[in-house]
Formats: sequence, structure tokens, C-alpha cells
Amino acid sequence: MLVLTRHVHQSIVIGHDVIVTVLEVRGDQVRLGITAPKDIQVHREEVFVALTAANRQAATSASELEVLKELSSEPIASSQARPRQRPDAGAGAPVPRKGPGLVPPASPESGPGSGKGPSSATQQDQSN
Repeated sequence: MLVLTRHVHQSIVIGHDVIVTVLEVRGDQVRLGITAPKDIQVHREEVFVALTAANRQAATSASELEVLKELSSEPIASSQARPRQRPDAGAGAPVPRKGPGLVPPASPESGPGSGKGPSSATQQDQSN
């Protein structure tokens, strides 16, 4: 470890682009100013230790997740797969259900003029 003595407003240079300046000394506490490029991360030691531990935990969790994916009996759907539609989901209006007082859904054979279904009875009444 290199040990340097500095007074207030004196600096040390690390590499070509990091400058550490002593801003204030108050009792046993020293305030430092650090000038560094944006791509160089500067952290207090306790913050750096916490970040490193969190990153290790995330890396472990990600590798465990991969193992779980491999063990899964069902293949995991990709984000590009089309979502499955329910069998009763159609492109048009909702289909009425059968029941008391409900008209069954019209089929292609029960369209106008087919002689089947309630729509043909309506046409016959209008022609009379």
C-alpha cells in the first residue's frame, strides 16, 4: 500500500485521469473530492462490497434458473410464440349461450333464406 501525506486542498493523481483532493479534515474524519471520467465507477468500500455481493447472488440465481428451465417438463414458450386462444374466443362478437329465453347462435345453414332457424320465419312473416 502506498501511504501519502496531504494537506487540505492538496491532491494526488491516479493514472492520467483520476484526481483525489483533500477537501477538509475535521477531527478523525477526512472529506475527499474525486474527479474521474464517467466510465470509471467510484464507490465507498462498504457500497462496493454490497454491490459485489448482490452481483454474485444475481449470477448464482441466474445459473440456478437455467438449471430449473432444463429440468422443466414443459418447454418454455418463447416471447415470439403466438398466445393460445381459448376455443370459444372468436374474432367477432361474443357468442350467446343456450338457455331459457336465449336464441342459439346462427350457423351458416340457418342464414337468411335457408328455411331453418328464426331468421327465415321472420322473412316469411314479412312476405305475407
